Amino acid sequence: MNVQLNSVSDSRKSLVVTLDPSEVDAEHKAVVGEYIQHANIPGFRPGRAPVGMVTRRFGKQIADQFKQQVIARAYRGAIDEQKLDVLNVVDVKEGSIEPGLSAAITVTIDVRPDFSLPEYTGLATEVESTEATDAEIDSVLLGIRQERADFKAASRPAQKGDFVKLAYEGTAEGKPIAELAPDRQIYGKVPQTWEEVEAEQDGVIPGLGRKLAGLSAGDKKDIEIAFPPEFAAVPALAGKTATYAVEIQEVRERVLPALDAEFFKSQQVDDEQGLRTRIRDGIRLQKEQQNRNVQRRQVTEALAAKVEFSVPESLVESETQTVLRQFLEENMRRGVPAEQFEKDKQSLYAGARQNALQRVKVRLILAKIAEAEKIQMAERDLDEFIYREATRTRQQPEKLAKDLARDRDALRSVQQSIIFDKAVDFLVAKATVKIVPSKGPESSR
Repeated sequence: MNVQLNSVSDSRKSLVVTLDPSEVDAEHKAVVGEYIQHANIPGFRPGRAPVGMVTRRFGKQIADQFKQQVIARAYRGAIDEQKLDVLNVVDVKEGSIEPGLSAAITVTIDVRPDFSLPEYTGLATEVESTEATDAEIDSVLLGIRQERADFKAASRPAQKGDFVKLAYEGTAEGKPIAELAPDRQIYGKVPQTWEEVEAEQDGVIPGLGRKLAGLSAGDKKDIEIAFPPEFAAVPALAGKTATYAVEIQEVRERVLPALDAEFFKSQQVDDEQGLRTRIRDGIRLQKEQQNRNVQRRQVTEALAAKVEFSVPESLVESETQTVLRQFLEENMRRGVPAEQFEKDKQSLYAGARQNALQRVKVRLILAKIAEAEKIQMAERDLDEFIYREATRTRQQPEKLAKDLARDRDALRSVQQSIIFDKAVDFLVAKATVKIVPSKGPESSR
């Protein structure tokens, strides 16, 4: 066997492997011998049929298996000889593979890039204090009361926090919106719906709720709505100014429950102090989780910035497709039409590729750190993953475990993911921590 190693890039190599006729013949003889041993031919016991009869009867199968075994021998021999850490086989090209002749096979592979680890302990992280402020507690308490509020009819004009029942019909550029977007009737004409007045988040029609204050039951008004330039829900309305003819049918005001014994009992506490203590603990736990997530992001970003190397293209492309698929699935669940993805496919791909490049780079660094620190997956780590994933997907843990046992690639991916997570946990544990002031009230339940 002769092996020629060519460097396409730092992480991509081309192997030109030549097998001499004796090596090729050895593989052919092995394949034919296997078929003779197991062939079921009338009149002959297994292993006794003439070679010529076996090769005539199973010619195509023998030729296909012979070809695959020659390629496999060339690949394994070249990898062993060159001592390459292969991440992906990108392409295989073979010339004529025939008994009695030499064979040349060219294999293009992506290999693990060679780089030196930067200093990865003592990475700087910043987190916010986990102490809950009175303002945060007040905000959460208000939210609890709002969730349990009654809505009673009000004879006064609508004001912030009220809900109004209304009908509307929209036009844009002189045409009914029901014609511009026939498959999205809710944006065109609705005989009855509810809208919160001056809500923090927009309802279906952006900005409509912010223009309802001061209107009373029975009022009619034309309201102008400027749709944003990028409006994925209804691309036909993107960047357009629409006019909605609105009729207010009813105004309901939010009546918060009193902070009395009945309310505290419904919250399973004795008094307001008990409720505020529970809220405080909840905010602290939420902030601790947020801090952990922030630290994980900070240490991986810091690592990626500390070292440069050629990231294997095949891994980047595969991860790009994964990022794109996840993005499309999430947005389709939100109702974004497929035509919008086609319109934005170039920018979507560019963004997904940049994200994928960073992900792959970080994983390669984490893998090297895991090796240096002898971080391994324990049996309990896999058990914990199975139970978490089973809970998330509402499957039986036993079924998930069996599925993983049958799919070696999926199991390997899970094992790698667990090791990466443990490596990040290691980095966070070794990081320096600076506590900074909270940026604002958090909402926690």
